[in-house]
Amino acid sequence: MGKIKLALYGAGMVGVSVCEAIKTLYENCEITAFLVTGKEGNPSMIYGIPVILLNEFNDKHVKILIATPENHHDVIVAELERRNLTNYICIDSEKEAVLMERYYHAIHKFPSLHVCPPGNVKASMEVYMTRFHKDKPLKKPYTPPPWVRPIQAGAALTGERITELRDNLGDNISDKNGNYSELTALYWVGRHGGYPQDVGTLRPPYSAGNLYLGLFHYRRILDIGEEDLYRIEGNDIDVVLPFPTVHFPAIDEHHRRYVREQDWEAMVQALRELAPEYERSMSCIFSRPYFYNFNMFIAKEHIFRDYCDWLFPILQRTEELSTPRGWERRDRYVGYLGENLTTLYFMYHQNNFRIAHTGRLMLI
Repeated sequence: MGKIKLALYGAGMVGVSVCEAIKTLYENCEITAFLVTGKEGNPSMIYGIPVILLNEFNDKHVKILIATPENHHDVIVAELERRNLTNYICIDSEKEAVLMERYYHAIHKFPSLHVCPPGNVKASMEVYMTRFHKDKPLKKPYTPPPWVRPIQAGAALTGERITELRDNLGDNISDKNGNYSELTALYWVGRHGGYPQDVGTLRPPYSAGNLYLGLFHYRRILDIGEEDLYRIEGNDIDVVLPFPTVHFPAIDEHHRRYVREQDWEAMVQALRELAPEYERSMSCIFSRPYFYNFNMFIAKEHIFRDYCDWLFPILQRTEELSTPRGWERRDRYVGYLGENLTTLYFMYHQNNFRIAHTGRLMLI
């Protein structure tokens, strides 16, 4: 019996990740093409598989796996239907999470939180979900668990109030949201998370106690249920991160896609000045294909705050070295650099921290 032939719609991080997982897990499947709507910014081949334009593809017998962020799926499905290409499956974030968990288990990398045995005590958890005043309503209702607290990011830039908790209270960088995106909320959590939230009682960081702090997005969360809180505490997990996305040919593809080379060099210089041991490890870590996206993670309080204390001086120095300087622009470049630094920091400490991974779910 011949192999099942597949084509992947999407040549970005989701498509490449799904490709790697399918090649490893399903020997009876053959990926024949990556389908894209434009060649600009895309390679001509990925793992020896051609990247072709959708309007050049007409094989109705090949099943198409739509492997892009799922907020684009409706438009893609409509286009496929218009072309009478009806043999498709949407790889939503839940399917992607299951697939990547199985993939990493098979290659013995990035251990899953869900395989840890639950303990008898539930972790004390405060995860902050960033909101922005221009967020569009979700199509599907989502009620966050009680340990997830909404926080308005960029609150200093608008008089509109959408949450009780805001990132412009106390020590903050809320007015930098145009460049920092969700990192203005991360800064606030690093300074004030876990403390009483009345603005008059905001205190300096570093309280005692075994508390976990974390950051989610309005449309992206980590796949963590109530039983996982017992796994985190019972196994003394230090950090919970999303399963890495896979990039081709390596994760420096991310900065070439999203960050100007001049800004990248400014960040490298900031690392060289402020954290030279990390700068020396960059070439090794960024030559790998695995990347932690979206600045989302949960960590023990002291690790969370230590990370913030490491991250934000580097970003501030990067702003000073950038041309135009960071405070003269609003193009989100610092937020993208933050993803690279998240990857660098936790990959650097992968043997020092007890890290568990879980899926990244998208709310639509």
